[in-house]
Amino acid sequence: MDTINNTNFNFPDQKSIYKGKVREVYNIQDELLVMVATDRLSAFDVILPRQIPFKGQILNQIAAKMMEATVDIVPNWILATPDPNVAVGHLCEPFKVEMVIRGYLSGHAAREYKLGKRLLCGVEMPEGMKENDKFPTPIITPSTKADNGEHDEDISREAIISKDIVSESDYEILENYTRSLFQRGTEIAKERGLILVDTKYEFGKTKDGKIVLIDEIHTPDSSRYFYMDGYQERQDRGEAQKQLSKEFVRQWLIANGFQGKDGQEVPEMVDEKIIEISERYIELYENITGEKFIKSDTSNIMQRIEHNVNHFLNSFYKN
Repeated sequence: MDTINNTNFNFPDQKSIYKGKVREVYNIQDELLVMVATDRLSAFDVILPRQIPFKGQILNQIAAKMMEATVDIVPNWILATPDPNVAVGHLCEPFKVEMVIRGYLSGHAAREYKLGKRLLCGVEMPEGMKENDKFPTPIITPSTKADNGEHDEDISREAIISKDIVSESDYEILENYTRSLFQRGTEIAKERGLILVDTKYEFGKTKDGKIVLIDEIHTPDSSRYFYMDGYQERQDRGEAQKQLSKEFVRQWLIANGFQGKDGQEVPEMVDEKIIEISERYIELYENITGEKFIKSDTSNIMQRIEHNVNHFLNSFYKN
């Protein structure tokens, strides 16, 4: 199966390309962004050496569905998804923070808690919690939006405002949007028999100054889900939760001696592991959306994307 690692398209009126950890973004006339979801896999802010079949399609389609399901409460950047791996939308100036919101003590928060820390991004975490317990109310723990090759870093609301990374008035809007989105995401997850544990949102400003949701939303790369069935029983017995997220990749890496730290090497990812990860992503898609995943034709994946995007751009500018 063909996968997408790097792209190098030259679309009509293209101004620039930005290559993120897993997405590549093409600027068209300083007006539109063409976002290509590659099959790259990132963990601990490191791009792993092998790609995962259908991962980009899965992330792109979940994000598009979730954007559509939340557009009534928060405006977003998307205009169309002309290809299974592509979203096209308005060019925005992104805020240099990721709005992380946590409903449960899991992942990074749990690791910090085990180290004895009770303050995360200036937010107090209650005493007496154990891993995967629910917070009394969801907490917002922002992180800086790192450039390529750098690690995202925890940052407090106060530091974001005092350093003028985001103005106080804009930050209040980001916080309110984050809580509204998380509430909607929690409701959607519940309908699927899932718990939305934590997630992150990214926002930007359009040319006319409107704050909109950008990037991805409620995907397994940006979110953590637990199965609702048996959650409390597992907590009571002190067992690990059955979850749907990229955490299974992180745990495999940790078990094989890799957490993205200096001097550590990524363990070998054999074909069987790649297929297993791909199948887990498909499982994630079907559970999160409640729909059967339909694999796209990957025999000429680059030509397919180029054709579909060019067709959309031609139609868009004709109209």
